[in-house]
Amino acid sequence: MIEITGGLTLIGTDSQVGFPTDLEGPAVELVIPSFFIAATTVTNAEFQQFVRATGYQTDSEKFGWSFVFHAFLSEDQQRRSQKMPGTNWWYAVVGASWCCPEGPGSSLVDRLDHPVVHVSRNDAVAYCQWSGMRLPTEAEWEKAARGGLVGKTYAWGDQLLDGEHHCNIWQGDFPLNNTLDDGFLGTAPVRTYEPNGYGLYQTAGNVWEWCANPRHLPLSEFQQSGQEMWQQHQGYSTAAFAIRGGSFLCHESYCNRYRVAARNGNTADSASNNMGFRCVRD
Repeated sequence: MIEITGGLTLIGTDSQVGFPTDLEGPAVELVIPSFFIAATTVTNAEFQQFVRATGYQTDSEKFGWSFVFHAFLSEDQQRRSQKMPGTNWWYAVVGASWCCPEGPGSSLVDRLDHPVVHVSRNDAVAYCQWSGMRLPTEAEWEKAARGGLVGKTYAWGDQLLDGEHHCNIWQGDFPLNNTLDDGFLGTAPVRTYEPNGYGLYQTAGNVWEWCANPRHLPLSEFQQSGQEMWQQHQGYSTAAFAIRGGSFLCHESYCNRYRVAARNGNTADSASNNMGFRCVRD
């Protein structure tokens, strides 16, 4: 865990790059108490330890299916799976879960150091309660993700590419052709690429990260401490909660939410093969 020193912090952006409905701005100054945050998202190995210790069953396992991006499915799997209306690159795959990321026959072999996926926010909350940690608020997440930089587009500066790749996102024409210029079609190991100025890995791309607070809170409401928000929102839910950081499927033509100020959300019982989480501790 990395200690993030508290104090006055600029959160959000005044740029017009994002989506107005995401409430990315205007930027506000907040006093955020000190906290500890994990250098990486929770890995398959860590989540496996949790499941073995508790017998926990994820939402996807209870429902019997989860969403998988088309590029990871055979033509036969696609024929046998239901497309998601409006985004026909997503399929509801029977048997897909954290331990079978592409459905029956897939496994975590060679992926124990990758981020756990197919975890709902409810699953992330259960892991945090077991481990004695919690989820970050969006304000805490953004402060840590910036790595000490102020007002920059990304955790490493204002340029997405400066001669090298800094994150795992989509290259090429989304959603049909990924050139794999960054080396990955799906998730990358959690310690891929250089960490930010605080030592956090992959706060842009790879997997979406669940947060403690509901979706679409105005930035000014984050004066409330992370612990207070966590106490209010750690029960089982189907409401919409915030997610941060983007994923390996983000591309500027469709979802440029790998920017550090970008915001998004999903219902708390939703899961897919590009959603994970990172823990914090007071």
